[in-house]
Amino acid sequence: MSLNLVTLLYLVASVCFIQALKGLSHPTTSIRGNLFGMVGMTIAVLTTAALIVKLAGTPLGLGWVLLGLVIGGGAGAVMAQRVEMTKMPELVAFMHSMIGLAAVFIAVAAVAEPHAFGIAARGEPIPGGNRIELALGAFIGAVTFSGSVIAFGKLSGKYKFRLFQGAPVTFPGQHKLNLVLGLASLFFVFGFWHSQSPMDFGLILLLGFVMGVLIIIPIGGADMPVVVSMLNSYSGWAAAGIGFSLNNSMLIIAGSLVGSSGAILSYIMCKAMNRSFFNVILGGFGGETGAAAAGAAQQRSVKSGSADDAAFILGNAETVIIVPGYGLAVARAQHAVKELTQKLVEKGVTVKYAIHPVAGRMPGHMNVLLAEAEVPYDQVFEMEDINAEFGQADVAIILGANDVVNPAAHTKGSPIYGMPILEAYKAKTVIVNKRSMASGYAGLDNELFYMDKTMMVFGDAKKVVEDMVKAVE
Repeated sequence: MSLNLVTLLYLVASVCFIQALKGLSHPTTSIRGNLFGMVGMTIAVLTTAALIVKLAGTPLGLGWVLLGLVIGGGAGAVMAQRVEMTKMPELVAFMHSMIGLAAVFIAVAAVAEPHAFGIAARGEPIPGGNRIELALGAFIGAVTFSGSVIAFGKLSGKYKFRLFQGAPVTFPGQHKLNLVLGLASLFFVFGFWHSQSPMDFGLILLLGFVMGVLIIIPIGGADMPVVVSMLNSYSGWAAAGIGFSLNNSMLIIAGSLVGSSGAILSYIMCKAMNRSFFNVILGGFGGETGAAAAGAAQQRSVKSGSADDAAFILGNAETVIIVPGYGLAVARAQHAVKELTQKLVEKGVTVKYAIHPVAGRMPGHMNVLLAEAEVPYDQVFEMEDINAEFGQADVAIILGANDVVNPAAHTKGSPIYGMPILEAYKAKTVIVNKRSMASGYAGLDNELFYMDKTMMVFGDAKKVVEDMVKAVE
């Protein structure tokens, strides 16, 4: 295989990746986007395997490559097939950690044996430019790995280890420590560029692993969607940095696409929460004020009803807007909700779904959830498209959502003041399904739950919705 053909195939793969990102930008084209991504990656992998044989002059090295593909691809396929929708964010965090660790391993191998990668002749020093690229790629990879491990623990919520708990972990002088470690990392990058010292490179890796932990632990559960997209961006830049070192155009292009798209998505997530990106990086919101509000919620009374009561209201409505949240994902109630929707539509009720950009624990979590239940795309609307319709809706039914419908976002002084929300409180009647009156990730009380127009239906979302389905005449 000639190098010209390799370049051409890499270009074709890159076009497929661009088309994949374009397709994934909307639910109706997401399947096509995934298909483009798979085709592009297949072309890139097979081309790289053929290139390895050409450069090595023997197929022996290809055996190890194929073994790695079989093991890694098999493990990934099994995990993706078995993962529950509620565990999807953890799987994404795990995959990000593996990309970061792969970048670290490649950088270590390139520094140890630069001649094997064509970076420098045997016995010759690594060129200065490549040293900087390797150092930065390894550092970003280390940050991505350790940060993703912490994010995995926070998203899982089942580990007792303090750093893995959803509440922010802060301590005095935390930001100053991060600044000092960041400056120290730059100092050792300069040192590695100047002298190619293995000790400098090792310290760069160590500081990267430590900074990954310190950057993520002060971020609370409310900001997890931003964390997921941010780590996605980091993994891309780590791959791109290593691609420059190895002079691999495919790694550079793919890494840049992932890095830039992840950064844009992080910005979109921050905008959806009215959050400064740097504020999210430096610490999560919630804390004592939110905790106090949550405690006060137990002192107030709400209007509660049964699934039968909710079904009666829904059956007599003309327009219903459903707001899904993480509680819906936990209960795995998406199929029951679709069945409820079908029954209401058969009765002549207009039903729409309202999706908040940061509902759930990762970007697009609710879209994926509804797609799994094969909810028609024409019933699903983004926040900016549906908000104006709440005022005319007969019923807004909120299933497991909290912060994304909290009117406190309109109250000055609130920790979520200015955050765009789904304006469900404008509907004529509001039905809220929750397991309890516990606060959301932001730790804030929700005034929506205490309005005269609101009826709380407590219980597991799947059971409650199934009872509504049975009760709808």
